[in-house]
Amino acid sequence: EAGRGPVLGPMVYGCMYCARSYHDTLATLSFADSKTLKEEQREELFESLKMNSSIGWEVDVICSKVLSAKMLKRYASVHYELQISTFFSRLKVFLIFRTKINLNEISHNSAMGLVRKAIDSGVLLTEVYIDTVGDPEKYRVKLTEKFPGIKFVVAKKADSLYPVVSGASIVAKVTRDRALRNWVFDETAQNMHMNTGSGYPGDPNTIQWLKDHKHPVFGFPTLVRFSWGTCTAYFKNGVEVTWESDEVDEDAAGYGSAKRQVTLSSLGFTGFKRKSEEIESSGKGRLKPMLDCTEPVAKTGSDNSLINPNPKTKILNYQHPTPELRSLQP
Repeated sequence: EAGRGPVLGPMVYGCMYCARSYHDTLATLSFADSKTLKEEQREELFESLKMNSSIGWEVDVICSKVLSAKMLKRYASVHYELQISTFFSRLKVFLIFRTKINLNEISHNSAMGLVRKAIDSGVLLTEVYIDTVGDPEKYRVKLTEKFPGIKFVVAKKADSLYPVVSGASIVAKVTRDRALRNWVFDETAQNMHMNTGSGYPGDPNTIQWLKDHKHPVFGFPTLVRFSWGTCTAYFKNGVEVTWESDEVDEDAAGYGSAKRQVTLSSLGFTGFKRKSEEIESSGKGRLKPMLDCTEPVAKTGSDNSLINPNPKTKILNYQHPTPELRSLQP
């Protein structure tokens, strides 16, 4: 993967595959952990592997909006499930609210998604080498249960140990670098720029960029991962926003209608306020920019096209929004 830690931009998972008989040849192609290579070296190696007919590759580009939506999913589920009747459903809402979708789970799902894409494209996988996220053995068991019949080798620093993982790290890193280099903002505010620094929370240039691009109502541009703890401190003096449901059926109303207020100080989503009063249907106060997002799925690079997860480039195909997000859109 590339871009797990930064507060800005997508997180990218990459994979590379080849015939077992070609595996030894990979060691002669100068693939190495992408972090040990200069940008020019990574670009050159990426172009060479794209032209190599013995190598296949895929990427999964998880944009900032999707990361935030998944990591804050429990709140979206609360807003949606509230409209379901019966006491049992409301109890279920509470449990969903308390369950956080963490970054490790997102990472595991992305890696398994790449394995599934390779299989579905006709690749006969016999061995898969993976750079671990979390405990290697638990991860291996999880993968084996999902894909029986495939031998999985899960290891720390796998991108330094296995040439095929080294190649995958180059695919992921170059894809993310190009995405940021060619980023086009969805927003139209003036004085926006991409002098973001490294994108890591401790980088002074990144901190200054966040300060320069903070908005009291909408928070940050969609380049930013709202779910990162770094963002929470910036919203202490944010404008209070009221979330209102469009409708509530009679049974749900019988248990007490609820209006939920969320302040931007909680856009780190640490909680919400609750009022007992009739729910209106005006729809004002909705934060559509936070919810109206689709998840990009990168295609193979067989046509040597530029990989860029920004929606405006129209290079990637898009899936329909996930059910919990689709249900929230007006």
